[in-house]
Amino acid sequence: MVRIIGFLVGLGFVGVLVISLFTDLSGYFNEPPQESAEYKYHLEPKEVDFSSDGPFGRFDDAQLQRGYQVYREVCAACHGLQYVAFRNLEEIGYTPEQVKSLAANEWEVPTIDPELGEETTRAAIPSDTFPNPYPNAIAARAANNNAYPPDLSLIVKAREGGAPYIYSLLTGYQEPSKKLLAEFPSAAPGTGLYHNPYFANLNIAMPPPITSDGQVTYGEGAPEATVEQMAKDVTAFLIWTAEPRMESRKRAGIAILIFLSIATLLAFLAYRNVWAEAKRQVAPKGPLDPENMAKREQAKAEAAEEGRGVEG
Repeated sequence: MVRIIGFLVGLGFVGVLVISLFTDLSGYFNEPPQESAEYKYHLEPKEVDFSSDGPFGRFDDAQLQRGYQVYREVCAACHGLQYVAFRNLEEIGYTPEQVKSLAANEWEVPTIDPELGEETTRAAIPSDTFPNPYPNAIAARAANNNAYPPDLSLIVKAREGGAPYIYSLLTGYQEPSKKLLAEFPSAAPGTGLYHNPYFANLNIAMPPPITSDGQVTYGEGAPEATVEQMAKDVTAFLIWTAEPRMESRKRAGIAILIFLSIATLLAFLAYRNVWAEAKRQVAPKGPLDPENMAKREQAKAEAAEEGRGVEG
């Protein structure tokens, strides 16, 4: 009796699940979900190439120095690089003297006045990290319409799409299309927001950082400072800040692959050499082997002569 009751209860649960399934399917096909503005008008990152791409890619020091210049003159007003020290700039072609001069003349870091015990600033030294422009998160949000500017040290790794996404975001600011506003009036950017189809929800609180050609003045021999070029240069710089050891990692990876290839070849040749004779000695012979067939026929003939007979 208990088993019957349990069976009926289980059957009831299954019935409820089946009814729920068909109800949901019916609702889905009768009233399919509508596409949102973010789903329909969001764009995938642009295709852009960097010198560091691929297994043999390397950083272009000249481009990284231009990217640092764009960061210093444009991005540093809102974003810090807390995991990058000034002395790390030696890795992109600056001399120790140049790094010391850049740190002392262009940057100030927070400190405590030893005499008064109050907060103050001092000239940076090579061992300092790039400072955050705001003293705390509250001040950062207050200055940016309640949006917190993220640290850019690892931004290339922290955002889906990586470097192409950062480049697309910097060059993607535009007015919302009439088609978008006609179909989704609520998608219009509100106060303090800017339309960018490469951002997840189409409207971003960060104002366009690179607004016109020549915003940053490059030195002699450098390419023209267009919006696209400046965006590409600062993106390359952020690739380096996210993974400054990329070149050594790639070199190590290539060396390991070469070693494994040679080791595999030597192991195969050793295998062939060690087992070559052994294989000849234990070469398998099946029932259809001519020698075995001859022996079997001979055994049948001998058994017939003796009157024993052999089946098969």
